[in-house]
Amino acid sequence: MALYEVVFIARQDLSAEDVDNLSDKLAQIIVEYKGKVLSKEYWGLRTLAYKINKNTRGHYILLNIDASYDATRELQRVVGFNENIIRSNIFSVDKHQNPSKLKISNDARDAKAGKVSEAIVPSSIDIEIEKIDINNL
Repeated sequence: MALYEVVFIARQDLSAEDVDNLSDKLAQIIVEYKGKVLSKEYWGLRTLAYKINKNTRGHYILLNIDASYDATRELQRVVGFNENIIRSNIFSVDKHQNPSKLKISNDARDAKAGKVSEAIVPSSIDIEIEKIDINNL
């Protein structure tokens, strides 16, 4: 078994329940291939850098998984046929970063209800960038 991060972007017109059902369906594929879904993160409805299939925004979801190559290959095949997913990528990692800095909540329903995760503490680099006065450059 290897560690993977699966990131996918769902269409903007999906409801929170649809997004959660979609991510649960993808997690079920991993479980069927004897893998484990270690965590699921909903990153929110974000604006895309460019239009993708007439979508200007998308629901971002991250799945941290421990699975075999066959499971990821099947996941990639299923995602390719799903019209609700406009982009996806699977990354092999050495260890998972829990939670990621982009995490809003565990589920889209929680984010919609206002149950967001703890506030993210800015790093020292972020603090230094805020100190820079662009007008004096």
